[in-house]
Amino acid sequence: MTFRDASVDFGMRMTNGVHRALLAVSGGRLGWTIGPMPAVELHTIGRSSGERRSTMLTAPVHGEGRYVLVASKGGDDRNPNWYLNLVAHPEVELTIRGETLPMRARTATPAEKADLWPKIVAAYSGYAAYQTRTTRDIPVVICEPR
Repeated sequence: MTFRDASVDFGMRMTNGVHRALLAVSGGRLGWTIGPMPAVELHTIGRSSGERRSTMLTAPVHGEGRYVLVASKGGDDRNPNWYLNLVAHPEVELTIRGETLPMRARTATPAEKADLWPKIVAAYSGYAAYQTRTTRDIPVVICEPR
C-alpha cells in the first residue's frame, strides 16, 4: 500500500468516525442529512472476515424504498471495501434515521448508471469531479428491499 493509499484510507476512517460521533452526541438529531442527501449507514458482511462491517454513506438518489449509493471513495483509484464486500455478499442492511432495513444491493447496469448519473451529480456535483480523478468507472449501487 502506498502512502497516498494509506492517507486516503485514514481520511475515510476519520470522516466515518466524526460522522458517527455527531450522531451519538446529538442523540441522532444531527447527521442524517448531508445537503439534499440522506445519510445512511450501510452494513455489509466482510468478504474475507465474514464479520459485519458498517460505513456511513450518502444516498444521492432515493425513493420508493430504493437507495442509490456511489462507490466513489473520493475519486481514489481503488474501489471502497464496502463495495467489494457487497459484491461478495449482496444481502445488506441500511440504517436510515435509526431504522434498519434489509436490502439487496447490486451494481447498476451501464444503462441504469447512464440514467442515474445526472441525478447523482445534481444532488452533489463532487461526484463528477471524483470521476475525473480516476481511470476506474465509479460503480453505482442500487439497494432495494428484500
